[in-house]
Amino acid sequence: MAEIVLRDLVKHFGSAVAVAGVHLQIEDGEFLIMVGPSGCGKTTTLNMISGLETPTSGEIFIGDQVVNDLEPGERGLGMVFQDLALFPHMTVFENIAFGLRVKKTEEAEVERRVRAAADAMHIGALLDKRPSECSGGEAQRVALARTIVNDPSVFLMDEPLSSLDAKLRLDMRTELKHLHHRLRATFVYVTHDQAEAMTMADRIVVMEGGRIEQVGAPLEIYRRPASRFVAGFFGVPTMNFLEGEVAAGAGDGLEFRSTRVVQPLSASTPAAVAGSAATLGVRAEHVRLAPSDDGAGRVTLTEPLGDETLVFFEFGGSAPLVAKVDPDSPLGPGDPVAFDFDRDWCHLFDPESGARLN
Repeated sequence: MAEIVLRDLVKHFGSAVAVAGVHLQIEDGEFLIMVGPSGCGKTTTLNMISGLETPTSGEIFIGDQVVNDLEPGERGLGMVFQDLALFPHMTVFENIAFGLRVKKTEEAEVERRVRAAADAMHIGALLDKRPSECSGGEAQRVALARTIVNDPSVFLMDEPLSSLDAKLRLDMRTELKHLHHRLRATFVYVTHDQAEAMTMADRIVVMEGGRIEQVGAPLEIYRRPASRFVAGFFGVPTMNFLEGEVAAGAGDGLEFRSTRVVQPLSASTPAAVAGSAATLGVRAEHVRLAPSDDGAGRVTLTEPLGDETLVFFEFGGSAPLVAKVDPDSPLGPGDPVAFDFDRDWCHLFDPESGARLN
């Protein structure tokens, strides 16, 4: 059983609060990713699970056992961190076998398990090399094999791919998903990279200021962010935001009103927000642009990406907004444009608390 439960977990470093009351249940066999900006508390939370940090208060359960007072080696966890910490004077084989030798495992069993772990990570041909002779991706696989060989029920990973180039990160994301599928172990993974979170996780935990902002499946986080922070953190380019208010529109509907923008809202918008100040959030793919000689906007910049083009535009001296358009769009800097938003994908947030209103 590898379910992990965190109950009211708090960590202080002097007067600084790194983690401020985290409640979280991580299911057996789940791939859970904790994501957020630097200093949000995600690595500190992972270190408390691993035993590398002691909680100021709160409880950590692994299975049905409280592990607060257990040493890291007694928790049955496998850890892979950004600093791979491979022994440079040892061969790849000896690096992978190190934990087994510490446990005084019989040599025949060491040989069998090291070769099985190396085969699982496709590094069987590297066993006689030293870490300095391995590429970045190969060294990462060695570190994973060193963890796999001990057969942990839980894998803890702290930004293990951050030092790799873009192509290797993509390859290793695929490797990690395959590895999770094969092992059926519980993975708890920390990153600041939203692409890693979106592509690998069963569930994502978004943290900010030592607290959990939202927990959910990747598409839930992207499509229905619980706060302005989550909405702005996820998505490339970042979500467009406008300040204004919600008012009664034509018929029984509501609309968002801002300087030079009147945007009808979906029928599901709660009537209780009428008359309230609000921040409207719209993702670039839900902004509709069209060339127009008398349009309210003017293109300031275009960024062709091959499969689509990002068009940045402003209106009435506003901060630039951005839309995703067809790569063959003729729009260019200086062109006037008309624009509106897809009403079904307009997000409303409280301007003060940032909480979602619709």
